[in-house]
Amino acid sequence: MKPVKKAVITAAGRGTRQYPATSVMQKEMLPLVDRDGLTKPVIQIIAEEALDAGVEQICIVVSPGDEHQFRQYFRAMEKDLLPAFVGKEWAIQESAKLGRMQAAMHFAVQESPQGYGHAVYQAAQFVGDDPFLLLLGDHIYISGEPERCAQQLIHAYQRAGSQAVSAVKATPAGLLHLFGAMRGAPLNDGSRLYQVELIQEKPSVDFARQNLVTPGLPPNQYLCHFGMHVFPPRIMEILGRNIRNNLRENNEIQLTSAQEMLRQESSDYTCFEVLGERYDTGIPFGLMETQIALALAGVHRQQIVESLARLLTQQLASVKKQ
Repeated sequence: MKPVKKAVITAAGRGTRQYPATSVMQKEMLPLVDRDGLTKPVIQIIAEEALDAGVEQICIVVSPGDEHQFRQYFRAMEKDLLPAFVGKEWAIQESAKLGRMQAAMHFAVQESPQGYGHAVYQAAQFVGDDPFLLLLGDHIYISGEPERCAQQLIHAYQRAGSQAVSAVKATPAGLLHLFGAMRGAPLNDGSRLYQVELIQEKPSVDFARQNLVTPGLPPNQYLCHFGMHVFPPRIMEILGRNIRNNLRENNEIQLTSAQEMLRQESSDYTCFEVLGERYDTGIPFGLMETQIALALAGVHRQQIVESLARLLTQQLASVKKQ
């Protein structure tokens, strides 16, 4: 089994739900204060998730015209800027890190929006004959465990020895309309791994109750996509075939359809319950929620807890006066 040394991050969405900020920047460039206390764009936090998991090369799938802004960001600061950062060793170190990240970055362009599966396929040449980690460009993953979410998934892939492993999270039925979902058979070895038996994109509750119940989960809980996968290069061949044959769902080339085709070809497909949470920065509330979660997991946790407690106390006092 080849090690996972490549990652694909999709960042070709228009970001319309984050307008007007996204009229001047991609939604993946929206800033957040990370756990280490540094302000970074979303895409850097996601790239670091991949690199910390052992990935060495990253391909970011972008919209036409967006590549330049990403390339401008992932590089060390210009020498003429250095005098402004005298005494700020943390900034010099971060600049050096961005320079190292630059060497790992590759780009592919999705010329027109034709679905998530279509976006993923644009990285086929980069993937070549290697397994790869797939991440969403507008999701942040946070775990309270020693291992970050992507590390957990790659280690699960190594333990399972299967061709593909998708990260999943037990999710209430009321949220099924937001995610792809799976039915799994527990491997019963305490590994949180399941043999995948069916994959369906954003199923109805009725469909899920009839077809997607996984033994061992609480009632009305289903295994839903967490937003990261380890795939074999075969998934690119399936996506390419679907594109050539114009096999679409809801007028889009879906990744979930290709996943189900991959599963049908072989029983060698597992999913893994990650210990962590996923946060969607592509919507306003999600971006706020992500910032709070990062703050509570980071170096300023105590200050944030005290600040939130103070604000909540003030809000409760205000409500009582009304």
